[in-house]
Amino acid sequence: MSDTQTPPPVPDRLSTDPRSPHYAREVIERDVGIRFNGRERHDVSEYCISEGWVRVPSGKTVDRRGEPLLIKLKGKVEAYYRAAAAPAAAAPPPAPGGPSAPA
Repeated sequence: MSDTQTPPPVPDRLSTDPRSPHYAREVIERDVGIRFNGRERHDVSEYCISEGWVRVPSGKTVDRRGEPLLIKLKGKVEAYYRAAAAPAAAAPPPAPGGPSAPA
């Protein structure tokens, strides 16, 4: 028997801030990945797939409460669960002293 459970569907809107009404601890614990305009982002604080935006910190700027100042970027948003282990279909790393490029 398998102990793996199917994860809940990725929500349309999710926030990493516990004070937000869109915060879902059980989803965040499963390591959600965000691809924004075809590029993986690791600094997303909140996203909305249907409206097509993400909120990311604006450098080192903080607000009056010491929280990072967030800016909204609009584009294509894709959310997915990252695999716990490296995918089996990934190519193995090249062997040392492997074939060299032709000159």
